[in-house]
Amino acid sequence: MAPTPTSLVFKVRRCKPEVVAPAKPTPHEFKQLSDIDDQESLRFQIPLIQFYKYDPSMKGRDPVRVIREALAKTLVFYYPFAGRLREGPGRKLVVECTGEGIIFIEADADVTLEQFGDSLQPPFPCWEELLFDVPGSGGILNCPLMLIQVTRLKCDGFIFALRLNHTMSDAPGVVQFMMAVGEMARGAGAPSILPVWQRHLLQARDPPHVTCTHQEYDEMVADTIVSTPVDDNMAHRAIFFGPTEVSTLRRFMPHHLKQCSTFELLTACIWRCRTIALHTKPHEVVRVLCIVNARAKFDPPLPTGYYGNVFAFSVAITTAGKLCENPLGYAVELVKKAKDNVTEEYMRSVSDLMVIKGRPHFYGVGSYVVSNVARAGFGEVDYGWGKSVYGGPAKGEVGAIPGVSCFQIPGKNSKGENGIMVPISLPVQAMERFVKQLDCLLKDQQVTDKKSKFIVSSL
Repeated sequence: MAPTPTSLVFKVRRCKPEVVAPAKPTPHEFKQLSDIDDQESLRFQIPLIQFYKYDPSMKGRDPVRVIREALAKTLVFYYPFAGRLREGPGRKLVVECTGEGIIFIEADADVTLEQFGDSLQPPFPCWEELLFDVPGSGGILNCPLMLIQVTRLKCDGFIFALRLNHTMSDAPGVVQFMMAVGEMARGAGAPSILPVWQRHLLQARDPPHVTCTHQEYDEMVADTIVSTPVDDNMAHRAIFFGPTEVSTLRRFMPHHLKQCSTFELLTACIWRCRTIALHTKPHEVVRVLCIVNARAKFDPPLPTGYYGNVFAFSVAITTAGKLCENPLGYAVELVKKAKDNVTEEYMRSVSDLMVIKGRPHFYGVGSYVVSNVARAGFGEVDYGWGKSVYGGPAKGEVGAIPGVSCFQIPGKNSKGENGIMVPISLPVQAMERFVKQLDCLLKDQQVTDKKSKFIVSSL
C-alpha cells in the first residue's frame, strides 16, 4: 500500500481552447434524456485520462491533429455531444442538438511518461493541468457537454484527457464513444458500433408508480448528525488487491458466500475498514452505495449502441456497530443482496421515482459510493498508438467531496501482478487506522480499537 505519487511537478503549455464541431452538418433537434440520466446525482462533470507510449510506427504523426480530426468525424455520428443541455418543466433535461461542438485543447508538457512512475494510478500529479478547466465551461446547462485535452510529452508519448457531463453517458457509454474516435483515427469511415439514442426506453411509465424499495433516495433530515471524513489534512493512498489478497479475503467467507464476486468482497472490506478507521459511533447508520451496471438486466436487451446511463445506486445499510463487530461475511452479504436487488423492474421503478419525487440526489449522509470500472474498457482504446498504459478515472473518487467515494480500477503491483487498485482518501490519522485494520485483516490478526470499543477480527 503505497502513497500515490503526487510529488512530480512539471509545466504544461496550452494553446488557446478551440471548438471542434461535427465534420458535416447534423440535424438540429431536441432530444430528451432518460429519467435515469437526468437525476440530480448525475448532474456533474466526470474526468477521465489515458496515457500513451510513443510508437515508432507512428513517427511523424501528431496525436493532436489525428485525434482532433477523428473527433470531428465521430461527432457526425454522436452529434448530441456537440449540443447543449436545456432544462424543461419538471426539471426534465433535453439536449438541443445545435452542432456547436465540444471544447478541445492542444498542449505540451515538459515531462516524460517514465517520470510518472511504473504504476500509474489516480490521483495524478498536476492532473488539473492535463485537463484544464476552461472558465465558464463546467456548467451542466447551456455549456459544452465534453472537454478534451491532448498533451504531447517529451518522450513523444501523449496524454488524452476527457471531461464529460455525466448526464449524457455512463462508463460503457463513454468508452463506446472513445472506441469510435479510435476507429476513426485509424482510418475507419464509420464506427463499428453505431450510436443509438432511444432514451425513451428508460423513461418513467405513464402513470409512474414506484414498485421497489429505494432507500438510496431516502429524504435527508436537516438535523441528521453522522461522522464524516472531510478534513483539511487528507491522506491519499492506493490499495492494491492482487490474487493473493483476494484469495486471503475469500478464505474467510462462509460456504454460501465462497462464490461472491471480487467487487462484493473488496467493497465490503473497504467499507468495513473505513468505518472502523473513522471511529464511527456504533449506533450510527452507515451505507455503501454500489454502482451497478444494469445493461444485462433487460429483456429484451437494450439495443447495441445505446450510450445513456444504465446503472443503479444500489444501497446496503446497517449500523456501524453491526458492520464492525460482525465477521466480514456479514458485510459481503449486505453488498451482495444490494446488487442482486437491481433488476429491470428496479430500474423502471427508479425512473418512476425520479418523476414523482423531482429527480432527487441519492442519500449522502453516512454514505460511501463505490464504482467498479476495472472492466469498463478505458485501457482498450487505440487512437493508432496502441492501447493505453493507463486508462480510467483521472481522480480516485466520484464527485467533488473527498473521502466519500472510490473507484475500483485495473492496476499492477511492484511485481508486475495484475489486480485491482482502490484509491482511498481519509484524514491522516484515520488513514493510519485504516491501513492497520486492513493489514490485520489480510494477516488474520485481531486488533482492538479502544476508542470505538470495537474488537475486530477478520473471522
